[in-house]
Amino acid sequence: MRRSLLLAVAACLVGCGAPTTPAPVALPVPTTSASASPSPAPVPSPSSARPSHPAVKAVWTIGASPLPLRPDGFGQVLTTPAVLRDRRMTAVSRLPAPVDGRFASTVSAVSPAVRERMGETWSPACPVALADLRYLTISFRGFDGDARTGELVVNASVAGDLVEVFRRLFDDGFPIEEMRLPTTADLEAPPTGDGNNTVAYVCRAARGQTRWSQHAYGLAVDVNPFQNPQVKRDLVVPELASAYVDRGAVRPGMVLVGGPVVRAFTGIGWEWGGTWRSSKDWMHVSRNGQ
Repeated sequence: MRRSLLLAVAACLVGCGAPTTPAPVALPVPTTSASASPSPAPVPSPSSARPSHPAVKAVWTIGASPLPLRPDGFGQVLTTPAVLRDRRMTAVSRLPAPVDGRFASTVSAVSPAVRERMGETWSPACPVALADLRYLTISFRGFDGDARTGELVVNASVAGDLVEVFRRLFDDGFPIEEMRLPTTADLEAPPTGDGNNTVAYVCRAARGQTRWSQHAYGLAVDVNPFQNPQVKRDLVVPELASAYVDRGAVRPGMVLVGGPVVRAFTGIGWEWGGTWRSSKDWMHVSRNGQ
């Protein structure tokens, strides 16, 4: 089975984050600010990227351009296209928006319909039974400020805590681009380096190890992977997100020290991958810090 590099990251650098590569969809991108952080490597942008201009609304088609592969199987780390250096996209939600724009949530067992949608992201060989997982629908703010409805599968033991985390993020106005269940299609997609799906449960082993990732227990969440990439030596994942390695150039959707995401998750006793030493996983939060 082919690995999606943006299950974003279907394989974690050190056994942690696991966001997804969205299906191809054209999304509007705001004009790039002149103060946006330049990407660190002088590699030409893909031909599909178009520079923004006050009179022209740029469009980026997510998942449309597979990257050349590195020897380690990841995509080549390319310069962040200009239209993604201050990324403020809003994906189309599959679920109805919350009534009156207010926060709403549901917690339920994983139904047969949800199980079918999960595809190969769960199997009987996984360390947590379906009966011990919960399907959540949760309100979140898009980058346009509108209230939207996302979905996560998480461990039943943390379902209530995670509802409260996302309630706090909603109230704080923290923007999230997309929150949908990863599927078999995501697992099998070639790396495109531009996915930005906020996800929790994905059953897989930690990269290069025999132990399970915390995502396989439903005890980890990856938030806005593009704005909060994983970095280890010369690898950045998502591979087009190198403009976000500069954490001093603050843009919406970033997970920062003392920011709303870190406050909300540490409030329930979870730990953040942005504090790791040998690598950084700014998207990743988990109950045990792994």
